[in-house]
Amino acid sequence: MSIKNKAFSVAATVLLVGGATAAGTLSASAATPQCGEHCIDIYNKKLGTADHPRYVEAVHQGVAKVGQPTVLQRASSSDPAEDFLPRVGKVSDFYKAHLVSSEVNRHYGNLRAAQIQYAPFGKASGLCVGLATTAYQNEGLTLQSCGLPGKTVWIVDTKDSPATAADNYFPLVNGSTTDVKHPYAMTYQSHAQRGLGHWSHGRGNHGHWSHARSNKHLPAQIQVRKLMGNPAHVPDSQLWGTNLGVVK
Repeated sequence: MSIKNKAFSVAATVLLVGGATAAGTLSASAATPQCGEHCIDIYNKKLGTADHPRYVEAVHQGVAKVGQPTVLQRASSSDPAEDFLPRVGKVSDFYKAHLVSSEVNRHYGNLRAAQIQYAPFGKASGLCVGLATTAYQNEGLTLQSCGLPGKTVWIVDTKDSPATAADNYFPLVNGSTTDVKHPYAMTYQSHAQRGLGHWSHGRGNHGHWSHARSNKHLPAQIQVRKLMGNPAHVPDSQLWGTNLGVVK
């Protein structure tokens, strides 16, 4: 189902905590010049900062197709695999658009959320960062149709880490989560899962990535895991920040 533009904004500053950080203060990002100031990058607190994100979310090999993994790779102003356009609003807006459940809306309705659409060189692909199925432990992030309910919505869960939210770092909870105490949140895996391994085809368009044989030369696929340590001690591997525009 398409999203009504009245309820949502492509201004990525809204994705930041409270929308208080001005776009002009964000000095580093990973969008190409063609994607420009409307594009966003997402980086992990464990690996970088707003000024130096170092590694950012990207589509593996830049291939725009359902099921293609999203990974962390070095920030670059020339790699369109790192170009994403955010569509943001409150969780309640996504509920009205039938993209999250009533249960998710009851718990997170006043929080901000986003769909993150892959847009190489600024051209919208219709594919968003999401999950192939309802969130489960260690499920890898992939490109999915932006109309896929719940699984392509990411909740800026500031209330589960209020102290870091003040510094614009926050958990990103998948909209399909069914556990509000320890919801499934975007996670950078720094140990055995480092590397994509190989793709195993399953039924339909799902399949999965095997990490049995990690390759250090391949980037790390981003996963969802149950949020830990909330609200006072969420690990850096589950805290994320955002930047706007072309890398400088």
